[in-house]
Amino acid sequence: MSALPQTDNQTAGGRPARRLNLRDAGWLAAPAVLLLAAVLVYPLAIIVLRSFSEPEPGLQNYIWFFGSPVNRAVLQRTFVLSGWVTLASLICAYPYAYAMTVVGKNLRLILILCVLVPFWLSGVVRTLAWVILLQDSGVINSILRGLGLSPVKLIRTQLGVVIGMTQVLLPFMILPIYSVMKGIDTRLLQAARSLGAKPWRAFLQIYVPLSLPGVYAGAIIVFILSLGFYITPALLGGPRSTMLSSLVQNQVLSLLNWGRGGAMGVVLLVATFILLAIAAPLMRQKHTQTRREK
Repeated sequence: MSALPQTDNQTAGGRPARRLNLRDAGWLAAPAVLLLAAVLVYPLAIIVLRSFSEPEPGLQNYIWFFGSPVNRAVLQRTFVLSGWVTLASLICAYPYAYAMTVVGKNLRLILILCVLVPFWLSGVVRTLAWVILLQDSGVINSILRGLGLSPVKLIRTQLGVVIGMTQVLLPFMILPIYSVMKGIDTRLLQAARSLGAKPWRAFLQIYVPLSLPGVYAGAIIVFILSLGFYITPALLGGPRSTMLSSLVQNQVLSLLNWGRGGAMGVVLLVATFILLAIAAPLMRQKHTQTRREK
């Protein structure tokens, strides 16, 4: 006599599976919530309070920040550089993620390993490696001189900062895009080509829209992470590529002014939330439109 098939509400022993109620789920989530509150919510609350209370209660720290042309220029530069890093990461990550979905299993494992290896290395070590490559007497300029070309100024420039940050953040763009691409049914492209569409047109009008959720997720992750970069801009950049994190470090560690440093952090956090609030409805609308077309 064959065993009865298990239903969704049965365990392997045939007993009814227990569904967690709200109280049990709360107990299971309690350690993560406590850890999040201890390492994120509490320090953030302290920084916000200090920005309004040190050295005197009031808005003087924010008035000082927005009243300084240097601070406004650095804030703008921070978002501009983060945008360039996000764009460069997308340009490099999209074809790489697509290659991971079309190659064989063994080659795919090698490509995945190449993405994961940077996580095993210190960010300082990778940045120092870029210093060796990009400096005026470094490897890149030595190759250019050997080819009879003029050397290029790469170190202490915004271009050098973008290159270094893109290399560090590239895995955070590749992985979300790949996770979406591997779920796309490639038979849709075959069907489009069988109906007379050229390969490039089928790719642009079918494959690319279906992969946009991964692009949006990767772009948000890379953009937010790049806003808080400190080591890479400090080692590869110069005075004209200073980001807001350097000014925060200078106020907190050098001048011991937690009020102004906290105000800078709060301004950066609020500006990031505003941009995400603006971008979220646009991305949601585009994702809904893509699902309807699918």
